[in-house]
Amino acid sequence: MSDFPYRTALIIGAGPGISASLARRLSKLGVQVGLAARDIEKLKPLADEIAASAFVVDASQPDQMAKLFLDMESQIGTPDVVIYNASARVPGPLASVDPAAVQQAIAVSAFGAFLAAQQAAMRMEPNGHGAIFFTGASAGTKGFAQSAAFAIGKFGMRGLAQSAARELGPKGIHVAHFIIDGGVRSSSRPVPSGQPDSLLDPDAIAQTYIDVLAQPRNAWSHEVDLRPWTERF
Repeated sequence: MSDFPYRTALIIGAGPGISASLARRLSKLGVQVGLAARDIEKLKPLADEIAASAFVVDASQPDQMAKLFLDMESQIGTPDVVIYNASARVPGPLASVDPAAVQQAIAVSAFGAFLAAQQAAMRMEPNGHGAIFFTGASAGTKGFAQSAAFAIGKFGMRGLAQSAARELGPKGIHVAHFIIDGGVRSSSRPVPSGQPDSLLDPDAIAQTYIDVLAQPRNAWSHEVDLRPWTERF
């Protein structure tokens, strides 16, 4: 895809699965990739494989998010694609779940997404070009029992994506939200025997992100939901 419209990408909340698949596909398109996470030791094999840079960040902290973008600029360049994959879960009964843990989970899933979007927007707006993508979940459309923190965070992220798309789209910045509606296959979560296609393939998810990034601006998608064909919704 020689006419791919982006050259640098920052993936926040990077790890195995969707982020790793995205990083590999972007790298194959000639995009220079930055990977950000709390623990960058786990990112070293992937970073070495695709010649990416790895950055430490607590996505819920404004000063660390600002530093992340500055570090990205100094090592790779200003990102013209920012993908926010960070999130946190605190399962438990509403009456007894730890409020401090819920507060932190919301800070990672929703407030961190805002911080990333803000840093991206201030850099992309002057150029009238860029893409900000958010990785959502089923919880952003329906709150499940004993999962209040995750639902609040993902609903908040979805609202942010809608607001950002309406504000930034007319300025040339593509904002999209992806609802991952189902479990994602991984080495620790293989497809159950007798249930083929019951889990999402991270490589297939990543290809959808790439396809959306390649869309012409006169036909941009804002929200895409992905699920196995066997999943009920």
